[in-house]
Amino acid sequence: MKPRTPIIVNILTVLLLLFIAFSVFAPDTGYLSSIYFWGTVVIAVIMAFVHGAIGDLIENERFKRLSEDEKREYLIAKKTPFLKRTWQSAFKKQSAQEEKDIIIDHGFDGIMELDNQLPKWWLGLFWFGVIYCIVYIAAYFTTNFAHTDVEYEREYKAQIAAVDEYMATVPQATLETAKFSADNVAEGEQIFKTNCVSCHGEGGKGGIGPNLTDEYWINIQQEDLFHNIFWMVENGSPNNPAMRAFIKDGTLTGNDAEKVAAYVYHINQEVSPITPAQGGSEPQGEIAPWAQK
Repeated sequence: MKPRTPIIVNILTVLLLLFIAFSVFAPDTGYLSSIYFWGTVVIAVIMAFVHGAIGDLIENERFKRLSEDEKREYLIAKKTPFLKRTWQSAFKKQSAQEEKDIIIDHGFDGIMELDNQLPKWWLGLFWFGVIYCIVYIAAYFTTNFAHTDVEYEREYKAQIAAVDEYMATVPQATLETAKFSADNVAEGEQIFKTNCVSCHGEGGKGGIGPNLTDEYWINIQQEDLFHNIFWMVENGSPNNPAMRAFIKDGTLTGNDAEKVAAYVYHINQEVSPITPAQGGSEPQGEIAPWAQK
């Protein structure tokens, strides 16, 4: 008979498994302050003590049935520290008598096998895995616990709320504070493709709306090109209702408009214009004052 694992080891193992389970399935790290977590810990510890008490009773009954020599060997083994005993068992070899008792003779192929029992730690992990899978599958299909779709939806809403909160507090560019920056051109192009390309065409070549790459402009509200574009995005066109006020109707923010203005400034001032021969729209309006300087 082998000495049993100390109860403190069982308790620490159970607590470790609980921490792992809650870390994997809990929606956030706040489970350490949850009454459900600590209630589970208390119940698990009580169950470990109950298991240990029952094990002690069984061990006492089995000890009474041992011979004097077996009792002496058992008591010596029990006095050995658990960690030392575990380390020694990993390298312990079976005696000739022990091997003889568990030999399996296949008979027909001459192979001799030892019918060793699987280690308890291996069996424990196996059955823990089986129970874990059953609980997980049941929870997945019958509750919102550990459900990937529900967790994704919750995380998505939390992220959207965080973005909305940030956008509500972050300072937005205005007509007075907006400045051109080459760093905004790439993002401005993406916003332009989403909101402006249907009217102004790819690359601002024009379509329903005018060509944004030439020097002719219908709406001239500011003295420089960059702020004129920002004004148009904010207020819309006085001459064409199709060009709506993107900032005032809530479609774009001031920072978005600053990036769009940077992109349009880039394709108008830093890139060659798209002429009608290249697929651009015919000039509309008058030559802008910034083009005359």
